[in-house]
Amino acid sequence: MSENRDQLAEMADGLFAQLRGQDFDQAWPLLEEAGFGLLLLPEEQGGFGGDWGDLAAVMRLAGQHALAAPLGEHIVARHLLHEAGVDSESFVAIQSGVSVPWGRVAGSVVVDDSGTLALATGDFDEGSSAAGEPRDVLSITESKPLNLTADLQALIAFLRVFQTAGALDAALELAIDHTGQRQQFGRPLSKFQSVQQSIALLAIEAAAVNCAAQGAAAALDRFGIGGEATFEIGAAKLRANIAIKSGSALAHQVHGAIGFTQDYPLHELTRRMMGWRSEGGNDAYWSARLGRQAFAWGGTGLWDEMTRRTDPLVDPA
Repeated sequence: MSENRDQLAEMADGLFAQLRGQDFDQAWPLLEEAGFGLLLLPEEQGGFGGDWGDLAAVMRLAGQHALAAPLGEHIVARHLLHEAGVDSESFVAIQSGVSVPWGRVAGSVVVDDSGTLALATGDFDEGSSAAGEPRDVLSITESKPLNLTADLQALIAFLRVFQTAGALDAALELAIDHTGQRQQFGRPLSKFQSVQQSIALLAIEAAAVNCAAQGAAAALDRFGIGGEATFEIGAAKLRANIAIKSGSALAHQVHGAIGFTQDYPLHELTRRMMGWRSEGGNDAYWSARLGRQAFAWGGTGLWDEMTRRTDPLVDPA
């Protein structure tokens, strides 16, 4: 954990709350001015000197406030370019599967070129996510190898896990506030046992994603971007995908009709989460990857790996 994480989170929380409901053109200049792109860069080179846990804290708040900007992709891309010895001040996007989140506003895109990263430019076929945010398909016209290896799918999954954790926490808060204020049959909805049970189940889903997400951040800090942390990231993403399906349903269930209205903020969270389920790997993708890895380790080997990977006294190398 970096020494400045509390101050970082406090600053991000206030700024993201201010930017809620603003579009990219309004939000991005303020995010750039705040210097988030420097988060994972070393202090001696003008960066913040943060770790993956710091990025996790920022992305959780971005999800909580439904930030309409590709902040996580920008931070990770700047880190990857720095590792490759490439300097870039403009917004650089990351390809996630077949689409590029916010590709149309990017100067270039980090892509996976047969296992090695490359910096690409080209034309975009514009599309959108379930929340109406840009998800564009890139037709590459020029590509420059970065001589760097990283699992882009896993890195996008990492971002979406923490955004989901924040969005579920926000949905839970909305559900608690609504059921505490809404009266039915002479008493608040929160006094009905069935409603209490639904909120408790939503709280369980939110807590589960937050716990799994912290494990993924710890693995990235421990193993780096080389690939070994993908086991924890994949497990967290799979758990987040499960929570999105049930958590979104529970949140809308306790809200009733008002939860589906445009003016009520719940849809800003649930629509984004439904889109995030398929970004950075869907249920089938991570189930297959985790299954193959567990099978390769075997029964005893799986337990040995679980203890090795979480024991701070064991050299990760």
